[in-house]
Parts: sequence; C-alpha cells; structure tokens
Amino acid sequence: MESHIVKILEIGKVTHDVLSIKTEKPAGYAFVPGQATEIAINDPEWENAKRPFTFTNLPEDDHLEFTIKTYPEKKGVTNHLRGLQPGDELIVHDVWGAIHYKGKGLFIAGGAGITPFIAIFRYLEHTNKIKGNRLLFANKTKEDIILEPWFRQLLKENFINVLSDEQVTGIRKGYITAEVLKEVGISPDDHLYICGPPPMVDSVQESLKKLGVAEQSVVVEI
Repeated sequence: MESHIVKILEIGKVTHDVLSIKTEKPAGYAFVPGQATEIAINDPEWENAKRPFTFTNLPEDDHLEFTIKTYPEKKGVTNHLRGLQPGDELIVHDVWGAIHYKGKGLFIAGGAGITPFIAIFRYLEHTNKIKGNRLLFANKTKEDIILEPWFRQLLKENFINVLSDEQVTGIRKGYITAEVLKEVGISPDDHLYICGPPPMVDSVQESLKKLGVAEQSVVVEI
C-alpha cells in the first residue's frame, strides 16, 4: 500500500466547521479531479486512524489540498485536525474514487459530498468548460454552504441551493425531491453526478428513476 508523509503548509477555516488543509505533494503522486485518498495524522496515537478525504486542488498543482468537514462533538480524527498547525504532518495513502468528469450535466451534492465536485469545477474553470454544467447543493443552513461565493460567481444562476433547516429568501427549503429535480430540469444528454450521505444518494437515485433518467447517465460516489 502506497503511503507518504507530508507536511501541512496551510490550514484554515472555510466555514464554521469545514477546514482547508494544504500539504506538500509527494513526487509522482497523481490523481484525477474527483478522486480521494485515505489520510491519517502522523502521530503514534493517530497514525492508524485513516479517514477518506477528497483532493480539492488541481492535479498539476505543486501541493495537495483537502476540504474537510469536521465533527468536534465526536472527538475523533476531524476534531484533532482542527488543532493542527503548519509544519505538522499527515500520512496520505493510495488514490481511489469513482467520480470523474464524463461530460456536461447536473452535479447533485449533499453537505460534505460537495468535495469531489470542488476539484472537478476547478478543472472545468481552468479548461473553460463550465458552460452547460449546473450544481444542485443541499445543506441544512446557509452557513453550511461550502465555498458559496466562489460557486455563485462561477455558476451564477446554475448554482442552485436547497436548505432543509432554514428559510432563506431566494433559496428552496426542503430536500432534493423528484419535484425539485423536475423543476431544475434534466436534458437527455446530461450526465448526473451524485455525492452525499447514503440516504440522500438513495433518495435522489430513486427520484431520477421516476423521472426516467437512464442508469448509465448516473455517476455516484458515497
């Protein structure tokens, strides 16, 4: 199994409970936008506690970046990450992941499930392929929306939000249902990319079936 010790270069907050961590990049380490790895903290107490996180930088960057939702109440790996500083070390492992860009379409994310799409949209921005792509993003509250200003500038009216726990003017309240998907609209040649908590993914897949979306058009990562 591949593993590399890398130093943290930068660490900071993206939202109230989401971190951005930039690290060194091992020589020859390669991935496709949308892929992930397992990470551990290089400390005897934590080095075997591996957790999956998605790369959110471009493959050609000279560093790695991870956008990580933390859960302080669980007192686990992500909570410990909140106390790390530049110079501390992580262990990165093999690259894996099913989601990669296959063509224009609708990206459907729930919460931290947005992370594979961050790298993909950065790739689309870098290669001038944003046109025709849309993002439907479900969260609990507005403050949970990861990288909202960037996505809004990049996608404009094609950045569509749904909030389950908060009523905000101009944003749908509720969940991603068949009715919401029908309202957003799906073209026959669209690819459907889905990533989020398993119950959300299952629900969206069922809704897409009801709408007659072909299974081969759907790309899923849980």
